[in-house]
Amino acid sequence: MKIAIINGPNLNLLGRRETNIYGDVSFDIYIEQLKLSFPSVAFHYYQSNIEGELINEIQKLGFDYDGIVLNPGGYTHTSVALGDAIAAIKVPVIEVHISNVHAREDFRKLSHVSGKAAGSIFGLGLKGYELAVKWFVDKISEG
Repeated sequence: MKIAIINGPNLNLLGRRETNIYGDVSFDIYIEQLKLSFPSVAFHYYQSNIEGELINEIQKLGFDYDGIVLNPGGYTHTSVALGDAIAAIKVPVIEVHISNVHAREDFRKLSHVSGKAAGSIFGLGLKGYELAVKWFVDKISEG
């Protein structure tokens, strides 16, 4: 099983940025823990601060992978193009946000991704990624 995790802007700073919101673990450390938890999954990880690069990666992987876990970061609220990229591919996407975007500023309550994603996970910290991967694993094993 092949699952891609794609993180958007500023998520390269996890563990160092706003630790009161995002925690103190870097994503490089976290993904190694995730790999140990799901040894049967071949993970591909990609992070970019650039909207077009995220769209290119979604399009590149969107026909060959079993699932994509996407945290579009701040582009969630502004990028119609990211939503369009998800709608254009055949692979299901689970949207993940570390913080509960609905409990934050009003502009964060709008997502151009949620309506195109198979599901969304908000506010469960890094655990949201694990839950998204587990959903894909369960879905594939059920056939």
